[in-house]
Amino acid sequence: MDDGLRVTDRWVVPAAELRERFSRSSGPGGQGVNTTDSRVELSFDVAGSPSLPESLRARLLDRLAGRLVDGVLTIAASEHRAQLANREAARERLLSLLRAAVAPPPPPRRPTRPSRGAKERRLAEKKRRAQRKRDRRVDGE
Repeated sequence: MDDGLRVTDRWVVPAAELRERFSRSSGPGGQGVNTTDSRVELSFDVAGSPSLPESLRARLLDRLAGRLVDGVLTIAASEHRAQLANREAARERLLSLLRAAVAPPPPPRRPTRPSRGAKERRLAEKKRRAQRKRDRRVDGE
């Protein structure tokens, strides 16, 4: 964990580029909540990271635009009682977010048309359904 986060085969986020802030968690937990700084905020500067290849930086900035504040991506984790568990959860969440954002876009969809058989089956099913509903009807209502 000290060497950083391996996002892809070629890109590793060095641990030095990750910023961690600790604060008190909210919610239940009794006296422990009031004294323990177990909430973790993990930040990564996407816009200013020297380890990030330029092609990936453009893709990340585009796809994470709604989550970035001044080019910095911040993840908060407070679901666990232990600070260490929250640190691990925040790193996992950051990793999955970065992996999803740098994934290459899916190939473009090639438009297709329904086959003649598919059209005939759809229309035949439509006729059967209409007939079934007509048969249920009581005349005069």
